[in-house]
Amino acid sequence: MKLKGITYVVILNLIGSIAIAQSIKDSAVKILMVGVHVSGQIPQLDLAKRFGENLSAGASFSWKTKKNFLIGVEGSYVFGKKVRENVISNMTNSDNFSTNNEGFPSDLRLTHRGWNICANIGYVFSKLGHNPNSGLFVTIGGGYMLHKINLYDADKKVAAVKGDLVKGYDRLTGGFELSQFVGYKYFSNNRLANFYAGFEFFEGFTKNLRGQNYNTGLYDTQKRIDVISGFRFGWILPLYKRTKDFYYY
Repeated sequence: MKLKGITYVVILNLIGSIAIAQSIKDSAVKILMVGVHVSGQIPQLDLAKRFGENLSAGASFSWKTKKNFLIGVEGSYVFGKKVRENVISNMTNSDNFSTNNEGFPSDLRLTHRGWNICANIGYVFSKLGHNPNSGLFVTIGGGYMLHKINLYDADKKVAAVKGDLVKGYDRLTGGFELSQFVGYKYFSNNRLANFYAGFEFFEGFTKNLRGQNYNTGLYDTQKRIDVISGFRFGWILPLYKRTKDFYYY
């Protein structure tokens, strides 16, 4: 009896999967999407004066309607090794080396860290795709951008950057951002490969969130325009609605 029941459930799921695949191929459907992505990015304008190229990784949650409109939220963690702004100039000697508490060269590493989160809307142009749910798509959105210089004291021997003192050097910066994306979204007819790729753009209208910069002794009140552009690849887990209570992927 149990074997018959299991066989019955398997057959129903196979039939449902075939029906979903056929609907994806033949008509636009509602799709709830959970995704992860990675990007290679290039800073521009004010951000380029502080950082070099970076990488980011993140996740998204979005909804595609039957009319191929997109609504979603996404967030990304940004990280890089190239820091162009010398925020520890008061701790370096004539050879541009910093020293630790004992007077020896320190192992103080400066890296780029940040994150952004935004909500967006968009549209899939399915006439340019291989099925009614795939194709060229664009999104626009708005959210919040935050970035800083991460100071890592590998030997734990630089007292000047311990605890809250690091806030005088990290240049924590944040503010409202705009976002745009242009790419291609692919949903396979057999549901095995679902991804997107394209170009992303972010424009942050930011300012310094700290007080006095310790290396200069000045307060940074400059309003910044921090721009990032890059290429993103994302993998999608689509949840296709088959009944009122269940989703299938």
